[in-house]
Formats: sequence, structure tokens, C-alpha cells
Amino acid sequence: MVYIRAKKVKSDQYLYLVKSVWDSKKNTSKQEIVKYLGKASEVDKDDIPLDYRNDPKVLSVLAKFNPEDIKKREDSSKRSKQQLYKKLTCGDIQGSLKIYEDYTKIFNASDFFDKILKPVMHEIGENWATNKIDIATEHVASNVAQTLVKIIMERVSGAANKKKIMICVPLGEEHHLGCDVLETYLSIKGFKVYNIGTSIPTESILSFIETNKPDIVLLSITLEDNLTAGQRLVKKIKENVDIPILVGGFALQSNKIPKFDARVIVDSSLEDMPRLIRTT
Repeated sequence: MVYIRAKKVKSDQYLYLVKSVWDSKKNTSKQEIVKYLGKASEVDKDDIPLDYRNDPKVLSVLAKFNPEDIKKREDSSKRSKQQLYKKLTCGDIQGSLKIYEDYTKIFNASDFFDKILKPVMHEIGENWATNKIDIATEHVASNVAQTLVKIIMERVSGAANKKKIMICVPLGEEHHLGCDVLETYLSIKGFKVYNIGTSIPTESILSFIETNKPDIVLLSITLEDNLTAGQRLVKKIKENVDIPILVGGFALQSNKIPKFDARVIVDSSLEDMPRLIRTT
């Protein structure tokens, strides 16, 4: 059973998604936090993990907290997703940038990446897979999305004063939009980020780690076919250096996730990443 728990800090309410778990040793149930949702006035349905997003009890409680604001956010998100889909698939970078600028006047950059860009790119991928759009349109959309993230990244200012993060993919993984989004968001948060891109041999990754000594490695895997390569890369890194590794990406949404000698991140938002980095 999952439900929403509210905690009041000063004059604001903060929401947590929690579940009851049976403790066989103590012969009683206990609460476990599934996800910290954030400030009540800023939480909407998209913040709920997919497995619980349509739970009537969860939605009922969520609706009690500033329902007008929630409706406003959901309407704005829906409209922005529709507009961004259209701009990306027709190759309009300026129009895409304008959607980002308008959205972040009301909400924040992590919301744009999590609730707008991520689902739109997923929809584009699904539509290509089902032949609703052709491969040329998918490539145009992906290239515009990558350019959009680069432009946002160029606007990031502020000195890095936190941990050094290395972001990489296993050999054979050519999708790097997730890496670019992570780089942008973590840079905004003040981290020093090394985004080493795609098609990098394992030995080069190991050499980079030895030279630059990052505090943590983030491994992004988009395609399930690359999970085995990801396992090999994690194993190789661990054999050479004692460093925390976080593994995430669309491939980790699969029902069958292989074991990694690393912390696997499933269904976490960008806003969760600084906390996950601190606690890994």
C-alpha cells in the first residue's frame, strides 16, 4: 500500500510518497519512503512514479493540496509537451528554445527536462518504432533536442564547488541526450561535470578516471541491448579503482534489470540526483 505523507516546515507543506512494509522481525509494519515529492504547491501527477501514478488514493490526497495550482501545472505541461513535439519534429530550434524560456519563467529547468523534454523524446522514439514518423524526422528531432540542451548548458553560470562527476555510456551506446541533460542540470547545481560522450573505448574511460579523479561515475544506458556492455564497463572500472558508480537511463525501466556492481537508479527525477550523489 502506498500513500502520500505531508510534513510541515514553517508555513509550507512538503510531500512524500511512502509505503507500508512488513517487518517480520518486529512483527509489525513500518513506513518506507518511495520518493520525496517536494513542496506541496509544486507537486503534480507527473511527480508520482509511474507504478503509482493512477492510484486513486494517491491522486485523491494530491488533489487536496492546491488543486488550482496542480491543474495549472498539468495544463501548462500538456500544452508545452504538444508544442515541443511539433517544434522538434519540424527542426525548429528557436521555437523549441522559446518553449523552454516560457516554461522556466513559471517552473524550473529540472521540471522542463523531467516533465517536458524527457516524455516528448520518449513519444518521438515510440512513434518512430511504430512507424508513425520516419527515421529522418526522428533524427531531426534528436539533433534539435541535443542542440537545445547545449544552448541551455551555455547559459549556465557559477563556479563548480561540489563533487566532480564523470558521465559516460558503455561502448556501443550512441544515445547521449540523457548525458547532456544531466551535465546541464548538475552544472547548474554547481558540480564539476565531465561528460565524455559516446564511442569511447573502455581503456580510455579508465585512463580518464585515473587522470582526472572524479568523485563519482554516472553511467547512462538507453537501449536494453547495451545493458551487458554496461555490466562489463562497471566491472572493469571496479577492478581498477574504488569509486561509487550510479547506473541509470531508459534501459533500466525494463522489467528484467541485470545485476550491477553499482547503485541502480530507477524512476528518479533530476531533482533527486544531487541527493543520490551525496548519499552514494
